[in-house]
Amino acid sequence: MSVIAYIRKSTDKQSFEHQEYEIEQYAQKHNLKIDKWVEESISSRKELTKRQLGELLEELKDGDCLICSEISRLSRSVGEIFLILQTLISKKCQVVSIKENYNFSNSLQSQILAFGFGLSSQIERDLISQRTKTALDAKKAAGVKLGRPFGAESKKLKLSKNTKRIRDLLDKKVSKNQIARIMGVQKITLRRFIKRMGWSD
Repeated sequence: MSVIAYIRKSTDKQSFEHQEYEIEQYAQKHNLKIDKWVEESISSRKELTKRQLGELLEELKDGDCLICSEISRLSRSVGEIFLILQTLISKKCQVVSIKENYNFSNSLQSQILAFGFGLSSQIERDLISQRTKTALDAKKAAGVKLGRPFGAESKKLKLSKNTKRIRDLLDKKVSKNQIARIMGVQKITLRRFIKRMGWSD
């Protein structure tokens, strides 16, 4: 059996020392020898395949033990934590999270706890979806037009503010290319604006 300690920090300004101390204290208390330390300075939002943890999951074998100071060192996403635990439990590896006092193995209790993480992830997604739907319904009820606005909002506003000037330039037979350059927009944006205003193109 190999015992691997995994520690992660999000920025270079953070330190590994506190995590190292907690793991060393745990190992000493449980008479464990750390065979390998894996340290990485990277955001947990990075894809698992781009992190050392991703490689570590491939390397761990039946009976190995992975120790971390807290579960959030593995990931900030409940769903991803579930996938990591599921992967390790299926490989009959042990996972220890010191702060929360979690000890995952191939036992029924561990699988139930891992299922709980997965359920929490689904509930989290459902709540986000429901909050989004509620917010959209409230906007609709308030008469807010949903969907992508016509053109880029800043360009649309710029043209709307210069409606009279654009009309004057068109009346003076200034070419649309020149007007678009004057307004600082693409010609197609100007054409759409003219069409929306109901002017002859």
